[in-house]
Amino acid sequence: MSLRAISGLGEIRSDFDGFILDLWGLVHDGEKAYPPSADTLRALKAAGKKTILLSNAPRRAHALVEAMTRMGLGRDLYGDVLSSGEATRAALIKKDDPFFAALGNTVYHLGPERDRSVFEDTGLAIVPDLSAASFILNTGPARLEEKVEDYLPVLEQAAKRALPMVCANPDFVVIRGGRPIVCAGAIAARYKEMGGSVALRGKPDPKIYHLAVETIGLDPKRVAVVGDALETDVKGARASGLASVWCTGGIHAEALGVTYGTAADPAKAEALAKHEGQMPTYMIRGFYW
Repeated sequence: MSLRAISGLGEIRSDFDGFILDLWGLVHDGEKAYPPSADTLRALKAAGKKTILLSNAPRRAHALVEAMTRMGLGRDLYGDVLSSGEATRAALIKKDDPFFAALGNTVYHLGPERDRSVFEDTGLAIVPDLSAASFILNTGPARLEEKVEDYLPVLEQAAKRALPMVCANPDFVVIRGGRPIVCAGAIAARYKEMGGSVALRGKPDPKIYHLAVETIGLDPKRVAVVGDALETDVKGARASGLASVWCTGGIHAEALGVTYGTAADPAKAEALAKHEGQMPTYMIRGFYW
């Protein structure tokens, strides 16, 4: 088999000097930290490994730090923090990308109030009426129970006006408290199917991985990506030329017939990875050292 199973990151400590760590589905479930997370972060730090948290959360990095602290994961346990929300905000401010340069200054926010840190210092005017907006910023459903279908009226109205959409979270779904939650990426995909113009920031875009590697200042050959999603974490790592460690206890746990912390059958895991066209370098049962 080409997919090597490891019981913990300690098994590959000599191969890597730094790790790009996903959050949801690896370190926490959106509500609480997984049992091994604090100890694993401590072990990585003790081993002298650099870490950077890379999340598709559509919020600024400081919001992620605050959430981690509430979960009992102190700021001293990990290194830098980078989010798709941070990357989106930077693109809105710099406007050095043709898509972003063409956006107007009035924006309709499709998403919950808690994501509004992405607008900080952008100078954008958030308008409540879609008819007054020059573009849409999509950070995902306003309520956890909502689905893509709940937003079809908004998407249809936006499509008629040919409004461009910026998606601040490319994820289609995450697992929160053990249940799947629809994310901004799924809404953006439906809008694109309707003919809408969409720009995404975050994983699996290689640009955000290159920025992560640059931030921790290491040789890319000595950096590994650790995450639970084949379509974002593993795909982004492969597209960026980085090694990847696939956590099978996250978003794909049900498909693999396991729970977080329980080792998946290697043959079944490899078959799923091949089916998705995203073969990781290693597989791991959870965020263990």
